[in-house]
Amino acid sequence: MHANSKPKQVVGRTVSYIVMIVIGVIMCYPLIWMFFASFKTNEEIFTSISLLPESYSWEGFVEGWEGVGGNTYATFFFNSFLLVIPTVILTVVSSALVAYGFARFEFRGKKLCFVVLLSTLMLPSSILIIPRYSIFRDLNVLDSYIPFYLLSAFACYPFFTYMLMQFMRGLPRDLDEAAYIDGCGSFGTLMKILLPLLKPALFSAGLFQFLWTYNDYFNSLIYISSFKQYTVSLALRMTMDNEATFAWKNIMAMSCVTVLPVMILFFLCQKYFVEGIATSGLKG
Repeated sequence: MHANSKPKQVVGRTVSYIVMIVIGVIMCYPLIWMFFASFKTNEEIFTSISLLPESYSWEGFVEGWEGVGGNTYATFFFNSFLLVIPTVILTVVSSALVAYGFARFEFRGKKLCFVVLLSTLMLPSSILIIPRYSIFRDLNVLDSYIPFYLLSAFACYPFFTYMLMQFMRGLPRDLDEAAYIDGCGSFGTLMKILLPLLKPALFSAGLFQFLWTYNDYFNSLIYISSFKQYTVSLALRMTMDNEATFAWKNIMAMSCVTVLPVMILFFLCQKYFVEGIATSGLKG
């Protein structure tokens, strides 16, 4: 019976791999088509059903990189990283601090504050656009990246706070008590004991925030008006509006280049990302 079960396991595993490969190819097909479309002409893109182009030319990447309005995509990428990197760092730091307060301390009004946190998590982001815009207008920080920095610094992304708080609740309090006995204060316990154990959750929060901020078009369009400060998401849209008849190969080429940093980051942090999604911290 044991000998018969081995062939069944091999067949089942093989079928599972084949199904996953097929699903993976289907999900990646739009990206594959976008890459090969960057080598095609407009006529070939809209009339040919072939995935592969008739000839390969890097003109789409060269011409597309020139950008619009006298600004190359080097400027747009620099703007994107100038926006995204501080936003990610501030989000992770502020969310971890607020989550630490909710998970480890008792204070007056804690339940009320937690209810407010959950209520903001349930609100659609479109409801908050006008109040936030009014606040940033009164602070005179529009047409800059400061609104994104302020939202991150004050933990205005409740999803990450709630996620990190759930992870911290899974960590045994015995670790905190041992740290206190060894002379660590509250901040030292967070830095030396809890944060190293929260590394998968922190990487997951950072990766999510990177993806959302990097791909964000609407909020960037609301708060940024100067063309020189546009991010890549806004630049791609401006490329389509720049001419009545535009070369789709240039847009496809720059779309491929735009996706590249996200793919590289995901594969570099894949281990921590999967751990952060699949686990919920240590159990005491």
